[in-house]
Amino acid sequence: MSETNEMSTLTPEILISQDGVQATTLPQTAEDKAKQLPDPVRFQILTVLPEIDEEYESGILKSGQSIHYEEVLSPVLFIVKLGPDAYKDTTRFPSGPSCKVGDFVIVRPNTGTRLKIHGKEFRIINDDSVEAVVQDPRGISRAA
Repeated sequence: MSETNEMSTLTPEILISQDGVQATTLPQTAEDKAKQLPDPVRFQILTVLPEIDEEYESGILKSGQSIHYEEVLSPVLFIVKLGPDAYKDTTRFPSGPSCKVGDFVIVRPNTGTRLKIHGKEFRIINDDSVEAVVQDPRGISRAA
């Protein structure tokens, strides 16, 4: 590596120079964070997991493991972005799109590619993974 190129490694969170000095590169504003969201390609859809309640209806706090399982197995997602080819195939979707940006949808648990961006879980799913659209997702959870 040349001496003029001091930054040798770029990770999503930090820049590490050749001498080991670290500098954060995390965006500071909500607008900067929004720019880091991936754009789905082809027929994929970018979704985000709604907030998980940290306590049961009875008021008892959930364990970290319980919250993690609810996140991983959640059937409810919020549509953030549609890929350019999502719902374009009229033979597969003769009635048109199943959902739009801003909808809450039901999918099978563990559907899609899971990723965390600034501590928030996102999933990239296929357009045919959407099984239903719901107006109010509160109270909906995976059946045990």
